[in-house]
Amino acid sequence: MTYRGYELEELKEMSHEDLAEIMNSRARRKLERGLRDQEKKLLNDIEEKGEAKTHLRGMIVLPEMVGATLEVYNGQGFQPVTIKEEMIGHYIGEFAKTRKEVSHSAPGLGATRSSKHVPLK
Repeated sequence: MTYRGYELEELKEMSHEDLAEIMNSRARRKLERGLRDQEKKLLNDIEEKGEAKTHLRGMIVLPEMVGATLEVYNGQGFQPVTIKEEMIGHYIGEFAKTRKEVSHSAPGLGATRSSKHVPLK
């Protein structure tokens, strides 16, 4: 797996400033401004334990996070997310859905005859 021509080992050795140069503009801006204290704490927790619980949906996935299991808050509860190499440069929140998928069933009690009609084809 490569990210913009760099192997994972090379990415892990890079500083955040060097990494910012090869990321897209939004991630570059965030990394150039520096990580907040909460984000630094999250990285420390991941280094020490390999897992963490977080509300930081706006944190960018960095190479040192690969292989860790995060529990990301989605508005109702914490959803487990295992960080893979392909996720580098994306936001953590992209991998914890905040909305349920809609699955429609049969028509309800008050439905009219026309809405109950199901065509053969």
